Amino acid sequence: MEIGQLLNETLSPEAAVRNAATDALDRLSTLPQFPFTLLSISIGGENGGQKVAAATYLKNFTRRNVDSTHTNSGITKEFRDAFVRSLLQAEPTVLKILVEAFRSIVAVEFVKKDAWPELVPELRSVIQRSDLIDKNPNSKWKTINALTILHSLIRPFQYFLNPKLAKEPVPPQLELITRDIIVPLLAVFHLCIEKVSDAQHTSEVHTEIILLIICKCIYFAVKSHMPSALAPLLPSICQDLIWILNSLSFDGGLPCKDGYSLRMKTAKRSLLIFCALVTRHRKFADKLMPDMVKCVSEIVKHSTIINKLDSLSERVVSLAFDVISRVLETGPGWRLVSPHFSSLLNAAIFPALVMNEKDTTEWEEDPDEYIRKNLPSDLEEISGWRDDLFTARKSALNLLGVISLSMGPPVKTSTASSKRKKGEKYKRKGSSSMGELLVLPFLSKFPVPTDNRENTINEYYGVLMAYSSLLHFLTEQKPGFTETLVRTRVLPLYETPIPQPYLIASANWVLGELASCLSEGMSADIYSSLVKALTMSDIGGVSCYPVRVTAAAAIAQLVENEYMPPEWLPLLQVVCHRISDEEEDSSIYFQLLSTMIEAGNEKISPHIPDIVCLLVREISKNLPLDLEPWPQMVEQCFATLAVMAQCWEDSASEENEQDGSSQLWVSGQATMMRAFSDLLQHAWLRSAQPMEHEVAFSVPAASCVDDCSTLLGFILQGITETDELLKLKVSELMLVWSYLIADWHAWEEMEDLSIFNCIKKAVSLDRKFAVKNFVVGKLPLPPAPPVPQKSILEGIGAFITEAFSQYPSAVWRASSCVHILLHNPSYLPEGEGVKQSLVISLCQAAFSHFREHRNKPVPLWKPLLLAISSCYLCFPDIVEKIIEGIEHESFTVFLSALAVISTSKFEHSLSSESEIKLVVMALAQSLDKLIGRLNERSSLLHDCVASLMEAFLKLKELEEEEEDEESEDQASGDEETEEDDDDDEVVWKMWILKALCFW
Repeated sequence: MEIGQLLNETLSPEAAVRNAATDALDRLSTLPQFPFTLLSISIGGENGGQKVAAATYLKNFTRRNVDSTHTNSGITKEFRDAFVRSLLQAEPTVLKILVEAFRSIVAVEFVKKDAWPELVPELRSVIQRSDLIDKNPNSKWKTINALTILHSLIRPFQYFLNPKLAKEPVPPQLELITRDIIVPLLAVFHLCIEKVSDAQHTSEVHTEIILLIICKCIYFAVKSHMPSALAPLLPSICQDLIWILNSLSFDGGLPCKDGYSLRMKTAKRSLLIFCALVTRHRKFADKLMPDMVKCVSEIVKHSTIINKLDSLSERVVSLAFDVISRVLETGPGWRLVSPHFSSLLNAAIFPALVMNEKDTTEWEEDPDEYIRKNLPSDLEEISGWRDDLFTARKSALNLLGVISLSMGPPVKTSTASSKRKKGEKYKRKGSSSMGELLVLPFLSKFPVPTDNRENTINEYYGVLMAYSSLLHFLTEQKPGFTETLVRTRVLPLYETPIPQPYLIASANWVLGELASCLSEGMSADIYSSLVKALTMSDIGGVSCYPVRVTAAAAIAQLVENEYMPPEWLPLLQVVCHRISDEEEDSSIYFQLLSTMIEAGNEKISPHIPDIVCLLVREISKNLPLDLEPWPQMVEQCFATLAVMAQCWEDSASEENEQDGSSQLWVSGQATMMRAFSDLLQHAWLRSAQPMEHEVAFSVPAASCVDDCSTLLGFILQGITETDELLKLKVSELMLVWSYLIADWHAWEEMEDLSIFNCIKKAVSLDRKFAVKNFVVGKLPLPPAPPVPQKSILEGIGAFITEAFSQYPSAVWRASSCVHILLHNPSYLPEGEGVKQSLVISLCQAAFSHFREHRNKPVPLWKPLLLAISSCYLCFPDIVEKIIEGIEHESFTVFLSALAVISTSKFEHSLSSESEIKLVVMALAQSLDKLIGRLNERSSLLHDCVASLMEAFLKLKELEEEEEDEESEDQASGDEETEEDDDDDEVVWKMWILKALCFW
């Protein structure tokens, strides 16, 4: 009674009541009888809401505990049997929930462990005695429920259980299910089909459900495997499936809507079975293909009314096209289908491509969905094996592409001309492809529209769709073939007095799809046409948004395929001036601009400073004044600017060392630095300005932190004089940035990289110019308490500390930053406290992560131990105390691990000179302590000294190699840096000398 009441309370509209009830149920879930009580309530609860609540909680409980090693998990034989009994009696709404939990049990108990041998025989018995099979309405077992259990039981076997095997045998559980249950059910399946063979006299919904579930079970059985008991029965199964398909009505004339929907779902599953047989089980399918092809050839003819079909009916037509595509890719299938190529093209394929009322409605009401369905930019290779073609048009295009590559009948030809040439891998001797013989001649019957007649435009829309499917065929043709086709059949559309948006959007898509086979001589004409489309305004009340989007996508595809425009500047100007907060397609222009910059690189780099200034002016108008997340347009603009900054840095190559080029590059860099500084000030400092007596400022919105880090890093890297720090407000920007990354939670590998890079640039800049507020924050004005604000270094330290608990590459990057944070900045006496607190937090984070992997040497040992070593060199006593405070004898563990990674036996041993020096100094630093405790740790002392000597010898080898490779005109470093390097050299050599003396 208590559990039932709690379940009712989980449905309460008050959050406090729901939370309290959920917590109480969690506490009760440890009781052995808890899952049984939930089962009982889900079947016989007070009301529907309570039943659903019980079923839902049981589903989550089962998923948590199904593979648990705890004895009280509840997944016992008794519970399994009770669960199955409940499934057989559950109401449809409850059954739908409980069956999800049952699948989890099946996956572990039946499939993985094979520990439920009685399930199949008992389920067979239940099905035989169920109400609809036994024709006994008083039976306590429901047929639909029993078949639903069967469906869940066979579902895991639709995939290979061990994909690594070259030829996986049929799982014994699948053989058992097929032999004991599926095969006997085929008689029931056939009897049900006889009831539904006439579309005008549909059977009861229960019969349709039985057909659908059995059909699904057959599909799962043959999708990957072929059970031995099923193979001999395939001819009769296929005849039954064909009977179902022949009973379909595509005019919506079925009297029962539910029955019609179920029938279409069964037909869809039947076609999927045909696809699986043709692609996976050719040995059994060859003899069945004639009847399959005859059946689906009638279904695809309904593409003439595709605009009147609902999505489910269209999916059936789509799958019928897919069956033909897969059949056509086999030898026997080609002989079956090839005589019907012409009729297929006329009566089925082309009607599916022609524009219809559904297209125009979707164009206006949901243009993005229209583009996704009809003009996608990711239509890759033409193949009958593709599974992502869900519309009849896409499947028809797929089939047309396969037909175009098929060989036609042999033709008489001379010996010389019949020889296969290089690149003509699809051509047989004396044969031409159907693309030449059938497809192109058929499409040429439709002239380029010169008027606005609806029928002409709709048909030519289909022609353009067809051209997009011929990529592989056109790739095999002579160089001038595609150029002639594009010049005569595509580009004229851009020159018509009254442009047709529907056709131009399709033409844009065609140009993008054919990017890989266009000739350089057409570049100017193609880009000129696409620029026209890119700037096209709405025409006669028809939106041209899809025209602009497809033009941008086509240009992106062209440049990604290294098909570059003859001149970049006009195209860049057009794209930049189209960017506006009032444009619904601004995001497309930003994406296009980023793509062009990445592809054009050195050719575009001279124009980048001007583009940056233009974008900064534009984005500054749209930055919000409050702390809310930035608009999408602003975020996309920041991403584009980050790409430009990276491209500009990459362009600083050898040619820029020439006087003229170098001056231009320096001038451009200064322009970009000012623009980026103005933008970041506008974004950060407006909302971060403290009041007169405030101790700290409010942190601005944490939007685009990764891209902003790229822009800030660009500024920091370009500073060469002290006065630039003031002009560009570098200290203020770095302070806000440090606050943002200190609270960073969006850990993601690519985004974090820009932050780590900026950290290194920030430390390097402070070493050169001693940036204000870098080590110690400023004191607030009276009467506020004299407590310094958080410094830039403290914010960076918080970010690095958190990085040690993230993914492996973040740990490596954090480790590389620890040493430069602790040893590069100039810590004056007032900064020692900051340094000490930094060491404490970094050491705790690094060693805590190391403890998780301490039992076995792993690659992460190296960065974690190097980070701890950097901390140890700063404050040895403090670090030892911290480590020992985490766990007793941990300092010994640390030194032992450090000795391990110093030897050549460690797989990921020290590789660079800086790593070896750091470990040598840390080991040498520890010798005094180990010598003082000689009796306790003599073996550890020996290991440390031995590792230290090995590391020292490796270091000498590296130094000798560097001396041999060193060039005479090596650039000299900063004098201060040289002094610091000399000091470090003296320090670590002293420690080496101490180790040698001990040895």
